[in-house]
Amino acid sequence: MNNNELAEKIFLAGIRSVLPGRLIENIFSLKGSVLRIGHLSYDLASIKNVYILGAGKASAAMAHYVEYILDDRIKDGFIVTKYGFYCKLRYIRVVEAGHPEPDVNSFRASDEILHIADMADENDLVICLWSGGGSSLLADYPVVSSPEDVICMYKLLVKSGADIREMNTVRKHLSGVKGGFLAKHICPAPFVSILLSDVIGDHPDIIASGPAVPDDTTFADALRVLEDYNLISEAPERLVNYIVEGKEGKWPETPETGNPVFNNSAVLLAGSNRTALQAARSEAEEKGLTTFIITSELCGEVSDACSSIMDTIQEYLKNDNIKKPLCLLFGGETTVKVTGKGSGGRNQHLALSAAMKLKDIPGVTMLAAGTDGNDGPTDMAGAVIDSDTVKNALAININPESYFFDFDSYNFFKLTGGHIHTGPTMTNVMDMIVVIIS
Repeated sequence: MNNNELAEKIFLAGIRSVLPGRLIENIFSLKGSVLRIGHLSYDLASIKNVYILGAGKASAAMAHYVEYILDDRIKDGFIVTKYGFYCKLRYIRVVEAGHPEPDVNSFRASDEILHIADMADENDLVICLWSGGGSSLLADYPVVSSPEDVICMYKLLVKSGADIREMNTVRKHLSGVKGGFLAKHICPAPFVSILLSDVIGDHPDIIASGPAVPDDTTFADALRVLEDYNLISEAPERLVNYIVEGKEGKWPETPETGNPVFNNSAVLLAGSNRTALQAARSEAEEKGLTTFIITSELCGEVSDACSSIMDTIQEYLKNDNIKKPLCLLFGGETTVKVTGKGSGGRNQHLALSAAMKLKDIPGVTMLAAGTDGNDGPTDMAGAVIDSDTVKNALAININPESYFFDFDSYNFFKLTGGHIHTGPTMTNVMDMIVVIIS
């Protein structure tokens, strides 16, 4: 097994640790009529109806395993997931929708989920399953605008270079379901949110834009994001005006911490990037590599993140006191401000950037990939490179720099090799970077 293959094996071990079946099995159990979810306990004998709601790339798979436990105790439910992440369910309806931009099914999903939430009362239990991708999969729009306005705003945000916290601050303030608004519809029923985190810090209000948890951001924060990324003039005028009017008090703020709608609610984290990194470390150590988890919070623009990774590689290369071969693990989510016309994603772009920096540093292999199996709008999870990637590309008359500056990393790796292809993994805990130093 060469180091490229070994890096992929380590990456896949991380993914296996955050598959929904394993995570749901870890926190759900049913004995008699008593349902336990983490530290919570519910006597189903005293509950009239159980409803399941959810959105995200992993939500349908999560729902599949919840169904396996609860079976026909589930009265109704609705899940929206990304195209390709579908699971056939018996008691819960599922629809696939657009990501990273909403589509007609995203707007339909919000209507269906709100309808079920409105049916629930104090004698029922609502279980919510949220994972990455939920922000676009579960979409709606202000009454003064249109679906087309919101789709346009999402496109601008994705390409702006804003991080997930900033993007979701705007999204929450253009919605009547995100940012805790769904909780207003579920209340007075008791409800619990099960989260599979795709955000740095595992903040519940950012995951899927926090439909059923408190939100302490404001319209003023949302307007600041648009200003910081120069989106005011490009964004749909009706949405900009809506945010401005919200800042002035014309539209209601999202329900914040302490709002009574959350009095009978709970939040549980089922898995995160660190879960995957720990499993990847175990796999690497089993293969005889001295292994370090460097961070689960890699963030910022790709060029800055790449520089940080390179500095770390140099630090470990120079340290003769550390037994080699060794493995360095990074997790998190970078951002890319796209200015070229090519195709790719943040992980492929990071891998290509690293390849150019490593061309004169032998003995280093690096894999960068998304745990959901999709990097940007492509069907690849990411790419793996080594110290020979640039040399091999030049040998067949492919100039890495031209692909890099046109943000066309997908076609670079398509032509030269190195793509990581997993297909939809049914999970999502941000990205993983695996570095092997011989």
